Amino acid sequence: MTKMMRAVEISKPGPPDVLKLTTRPVPDPAHGQVILKVAYAGVNRPDALQRAGAYAPPPGASDLPGLEASGEVVAIGAGVDDLRIGDKVCALLPGGGYGEYVATPAAHCLPVPDGMGMKQAACLPENFFTVWSNVFTRGGLVAGEKFLVHGGSSGIGTTAIQLAQVFGARVFTTAGSDAKCQACLDLGAEQAINYKRDDFVEMMRAQGGADLILDMVGGDYIPRNINALAMDGRLVQIAFLQGPKVELNFAQLMVRRLMISGSTLRPQSDLAKARIAEDLAASVWPLLDAGRIAPVMDSTFDLADAAAAHAHMEGSTHIGKIVLKVAGG
Repeated sequence: MTKMMRAVEISKPGPPDVLKLTTRPVPDPAHGQVILKVAYAGVNRPDALQRAGAYAPPPGASDLPGLEASGEVVAIGAGVDDLRIGDKVCALLPGGGYGEYVATPAAHCLPVPDGMGMKQAACLPENFFTVWSNVFTRGGLVAGEKFLVHGGSSGIGTTAIQLAQVFGARVFTTAGSDAKCQACLDLGAEQAINYKRDDFVEMMRAQGGADLILDMVGGDYIPRNINALAMDGRLVQIAFLQGPKVELNFAQLMVRRLMISGSTLRPQSDLAKARIAEDLAASVWPLLDAGRIAPVMDSTFDLADAAAAHAHMEGSTHIGKIVLKVAGG
C-alpha cells in the first residue's frame, strides 16, 4: 500500500462546496479492524449533516465523511480471523468512506452478494443496518402488519419497502412526486401517495391505521403519525428533517396503547453493530444473493465531485442511492 491517499474532507462547516479534495495518510488497522481499498462509497444524509456541522463523528472515528463503502481488504489488524487479504466486502464505517483507504471493524463487513457489482454493494450497509434494526428488531414488524414508511423513494425508503414486502407485510409509503410514487409501487408498495397533494393520515385511517411507521421527517409529521397509527401501533423515529420539537398529546399513547421509539446508528457500540451484521448475514444476505431484493441506484459521481453529489442529494430529486466512485470496480 501507498502511505498517502486522496480523500475528501470537510474544510469547514457549510454547504456542499466546503467539501475539498485533499491528501491524507493511509490509516493503520487497530485491533479487530481491517483496511479496505475503497471502490465506491455511499452518500447519505448523515454525511450532509456532518458537513453542515450538525453531526459530529463519535470519539476515535475519522473526521472524513462516509459511513459505507465497498472495497478490497488490503490490511488486517490483530484479532481478525474471518477475513483475508483480497476479500471483496461492503462495510458499515465509523467514518472515512470518502477516501481511497478506510479502517473499519472486521465485524461490520459483509461479503459482496453473489452477482452484485461493487457499485451496488456500496449502497447496502447504511440502509440495511438502519432498516433491519429499526423496522424488524426495534419495530417488531411481522407478516400481515400494515407498515408505513415516509420518503419511500430514498435509500432508506426503497430498502424498507423491499424488506417489509418480502417478509410479508403490507407496505404503504409517501413520496414527493408521482414518478417517485410509481417507483415505490414498482418495488412492492401496496399504496403510495404524493405527500404534496394527499394526506397520509387519511390513507392509513382508511386501512384501519398503521401497525408500524418508520419516519425520518419529524416536525409536524410526529402528531400526524400518531393519528395514523392503529391500536397498539408503533412509531420508530430515525431522523428529523423538519426538526425534533413538537407539541404532542400523550393521552393518545395511553388510550390506544401506542409505542414511540427511535435510534441513531452511528453512535451505537461496535458490538451492537456487529450483532446487526450477524442478523443481516443470516436473514437478509441470502435474499440479496438470490436477487430477490437489490439496492435502487440513482447516480454515480467521482470522488472529486463529492460536492456535486451532496448538492444532488439535497435537491431531493433522486430516487434511490447516490455513490462516489473512488477506485472503480
